[in-house]
Amino acid sequence: MKNPPWRSLTIDRLWDGRPAASGEEVRWQVAAVGDGEREDLWLRVEAPFHDDPPPTEPPGPTPRLWQHEVVELFVAGPGAADDVEYLEVELGPHGHHLVLRLHGVRRVVESELSLEFRARIDRAPITGARWTGEAHLPAAWLPPRPWRLNAYTIHGVGRQRRHLAMQPVPGAAPDFHRPECFVAWQGLQG
Repeated sequence: MKNPPWRSLTIDRLWDGRPAASGEEVRWQVAAVGDGEREDLWLRVEAPFHDDPPPTEPPGPTPRLWQHEVVELFVAGPGAADDVEYLEVELGPHGHHLVLRLHGVRRVVESELSLEFRARIDRAPITGARWTGEAHLPAAWLPPRPWRLNAYTIHGVGRQRRHLAMQPVPGAAPDFHRPECFVAWQGLQG
């Protein structure tokens, strides 16, 4: 893939919009590559590594990955909550991933899709531990255009669990399945 048009996403606040702590920022780069009608998405993520306990399963498709250290990207098509098609992509620093296709909020139609994903942890003592990941989403998995997106990260254990969002998802508790809180693809920074 040669010089695709990358768009940047930054997760730098808690799920409710309050500022995140220093050092929690996650950066995504997302590129749509194809003929304009059918486009694959290429993803790059760079995040702090919090060294939470990894899943016990081997790397690959992992159920309930959101219970571990994870970054998430949601890509929704047009439509109201009861009829919207969207993709939930979860990536973990140890090579685990979870991809869900949904039609209507929280109505899973396909799960644990096998994703092309690579992750690498860098435990640099001076700059702090970070991890990077790259993934490819085939066009066949993606909802129809126009796309709306939101990105999240979850880390910590027990009472130290933290939920962060690119765009806030107001309410009494973090709920990432809120397409009305997503940002239009055209509005993302190139």
